[in-house]
Amino acid sequence: MTTYPKMDEIFRALADPTRRQLLDSLNRRNGQTLRELCAGLDMARQSVSKHLAVLEAANLVTTVRRGREKLHYLNPAPINEIGERWITPYERDRVDALAHLKRALEDTGMDKPSFAYTTYIRTTPERLWQALTDPAFTQRYWWRATFDTDWETGSTMTWHMFGVTIDDPQQLVLESEPYRRLAYTWHSFTHEFAERLELTDDARERIAQEQRSKVTFEIEPLGDLVKLTVIHDGFDAGSLVAPMVSEGWPRVVSGVKTLLETGETLPPIPETPGPARVPADEAP
Repeated sequence: MTTYPKMDEIFRALADPTRRQLLDSLNRRNGQTLRELCAGLDMARQSVSKHLAVLEAANLVTTVRRGREKLHYLNPAPINEIGERWITPYERDRVDALAHLKRALEDTGMDKPSFAYTTYIRTTPERLWQALTDPAFTQRYWWRATFDTDWETGSTMTWHMFGVTIDDPQQLVLESEPYRRLAYTWHSFTHEFAERLELTDDARERIAQEQRSKVTFEIEPLGDLVKLTVIHDGFDAGSLVAPMVSEGWPRVVSGVKTLLETGETLPPIPETPGPARVPADEAP
């Protein structure tokens, strides 16, 4: 039977100072190669590779292939799942250290940020694909979001989220391999949607000038589990949208996992849209 990282594996991985140093390095600049990570350590390449393997086995690091390079990314999904699924509100005062770690893993400081989140779900590729595309599922874990599209490569997408319809010809399905891979451009920030998020005019103007980012879902069957990797990239340097989606994706990933494994949804969140809130220190 295929297994996936447990809580004790996560903490064992974090117990080593070298591995924490590697996570710190990725927190400062995500998406590094093994060579780049070795540059900051007085350690043999093989030893660094072993430490990264431990972090990857604990699901704290996600790797993504780009041509001949293997890039390493922080993965906040397991920390977020611990917080969302096993720590009740009245216990949070006793786990401040965990909360600080979760925030640190979600906060990337790259010049051109991209995010990669990985989780393991006890389901099938077919069921996961349905959860990513069927409105009956998406509206339950993704801030009441649904999509009007036929999910064919090149097709347009109309988003419905927070009671707002977002229609733009540049909202496209970029890749569609059922049960294996799905990619599409991110939604526009229309005037109505920006008002719903209570964005300032300056913030909306900044976002309008940014290039459109994209999200990719990679689905890989592993025995009785499915490995889901979510990659969101294509941001400008200094992007305002990047910290918004960085805040939201861990909950979306946890939400689809919880829904598929238990049939339940995560506890409700405040009415303010989580994935598109502008952090106070990012507001213009």
